[in-house]
Amino acid sequence: MSAQDFLVELGTEELPPKALSALGDAFLAGIEKGLQAAGLNYSDKVVFAAPRRLAVLIRQLDTQQPDRSINVDGPPRQAAFDAEGNPTQAALGFAKKCGVELAQIDQSGAKLRFSQHIPGKATASLLPTIVEDSLNDLPIPKRMRWGARKEEFVRPTQWLVMLLGDEVVDCTILAQKAGRESRGHRFHHPENVRISSPASYQEDLRKAYVLADFAERRELISKRTAELAMQQEGTAIVPPALLDEVTALVEWPVPLVCSFEERFLEVPQEALITTMQDNQKYFCLLDIDGKLLPRFITVANVESRDPKQIIQGNEKVVRPRLTDAEFFFKQDKKQSLESFNLRLQNVVFQAQLGSVFDKAERVAKLAAFIAPHIGGDAKRAARAGLLSKCDLATEMVGEFPEMQGVAGYYYALNDGEPEDVALALNEQYMPRGAGAELPSTLTGAAVAIADKLDTLVGIFGIGMLPTGSKDPYALRRAALGVLRILIEKQLDLDLNDAVAFAVAQFGHTVKAAGLADQVLEFIFDRLRARYEDEGIDVATYLSVRALKPGSALDFDQRVQAVQAFRKLPEAEALAAVNKRVSNLLSKAEGTVAHHVEPKYFDNANEFSLYSAIQQADQAVQPMAAARQYSESLARLAALREPVDAFFEAVMVNAEDAKVRANRYALLSRLRGLFLGVADISLLG
Repeated sequence: MSAQDFLVELGTEELPPKALSALGDAFLAGIEKGLQAAGLNYSDKVVFAAPRRLAVLIRQLDTQQPDRSINVDGPPRQAAFDAEGNPTQAALGFAKKCGVELAQIDQSGAKLRFSQHIPGKATASLLPTIVEDSLNDLPIPKRMRWGARKEEFVRPTQWLVMLLGDEVVDCTILAQKAGRESRGHRFHHPENVRISSPASYQEDLRKAYVLADFAERRELISKRTAELAMQQEGTAIVPPALLDEVTALVEWPVPLVCSFEERFLEVPQEALITTMQDNQKYFCLLDIDGKLLPRFITVANVESRDPKQIIQGNEKVVRPRLTDAEFFFKQDKKQSLESFNLRLQNVVFQAQLGSVFDKAERVAKLAAFIAPHIGGDAKRAARAGLLSKCDLATEMVGEFPEMQGVAGYYYALNDGEPEDVALALNEQYMPRGAGAELPSTLTGAAVAIADKLDTLVGIFGIGMLPTGSKDPYALRRAALGVLRILIEKQLDLDLNDAVAFAVAQFGHTVKAAGLADQVLEFIFDRLRARYEDEGIDVATYLSVRALKPGSALDFDQRVQAVQAFRKLPEAEALAAVNKRVSNLLSKAEGTVAHHVEPKYFDNANEFSLYSAIQQADQAVQPMAAARQYSESLARLAALREPVDAFFEAVMVNAEDAKVRANRYALLSRLRGLFLGVADISLLG
């Protein structure tokens, strides 16, 4: 079967830069889906996405669809015809479903069968529908119309190239007649570009100053930006999302170094970086110490004969932005950070839970409670908590919301607050996402935990629990943040006490009955997914969850110990024994005693197990006190032999009530040793 390269390029007005890459990928996926449905094979595919075009190149595409045979079985013969040989509704319905007369149905077998041979179509006749369907399925939230046309797309269309081999595919899509004429760079090559063949597409456009390949432009920008930064003795800040957006804005990228006045460096560099990245799409430069340099890199979409004009134009544009940031910074510093607190009385945190001012006061008290438990200073934590939301009322954060916390840090330092108090104002929001940075100070950790617990308790307390994908107050992220801080920073805080304190602060504002348990359940449930991501079996998590440890750090230490225990050769047998013991004890009549009376032993294996339990108990007590759970379980693994011998030789449910009760007490002691770490019975 013959094969030809296929090219489709849709030319448009400038496409949304943040969506360009996704649109290109979706366009390719849609075409692949259509080709697969049509049974058309190909050797390779390439997607192109530039500001004014989406294109797909399919290499070595079958030029003819293969023939197909369809065989559909219908009802059995006895159900298809009555006793007199007349067709029943089942037979007539089957024929109708197949779109043919009953006479065209094969009636020779045990079942009616419809068979049809479908000749394959020429690929050129199938491509217009495949392309059109792919364009219709693009993830476009809102489509637009233009002029008097009825067609809709994300942007007005300008031209359409569709080639199968050297031939144009005859069709009209989105009001554009297919041809072989593309467009070059808007300024460098405004003339049409004739695409001689699909294989020459990329080079034909390159000659017209268009780099159609998104990945090629991205790599060029990244590499050239790094080179220019090095020439300035700096390092460029190149966030992947910003790099993608800039790549989507230019067809012929030309990075250039620009500068701004050094006086602006007195403004917090985060504010300058924010405005240059978000508003101007510039790459900022840092020196070897991570300090902002008074230079930045812009990516022009034109190779100018006089690049100084472009540089000066960008410097002129950015100056008012930086001046605004400078003004806000100076205005805010005219008063102390604490003075902004009163303004928060008029800022609602949540209608039922009061103002942001109220939240700050609660956070201050809760942080003061938490700090000593994690080795921090209560007074500094309280101070940081009180100031934690002040910067939300500043001019700087009003203009640059991303500066919340960061602005507070600078203003607190300006007011002479201790370094850890100032840092806590920014660290309260940490971690800002999965795998993101954690607080570096104990004061920051205390405030971050307090802020998150206050939100969790408050929102749960008014019944606004997250459901499905809806989590407007980011409660899942808050719970995970608390867990990450405690586990990864090795902070031993009993969340039972902290959550109870948080609940008490709300008073009658929330429904307190059962609230603490509900919040704790929600928090510790987050660990299940965390451990699954780490490759830890859910049974390991559940074995520890059954004990309901209040400390996330303690919980994690137990989980890691159980995970290590499960790798021991004795683990499986001991888990099964624990399950057996658990079942026996649950069926025991009355209360099972914990005191064992050796005088009731009548089997040597009872004495052996009792002695082994006594020795193990003495050995693991100091280990448990030191939370050496792995060592404890490793020591308990030695009980396997006497336990196996006991169950082989001893009938637990003896006829003598005292002997039976004593054996239950012995097993209770055995189970109690393991429950000092986890419920091992759940591993079976």
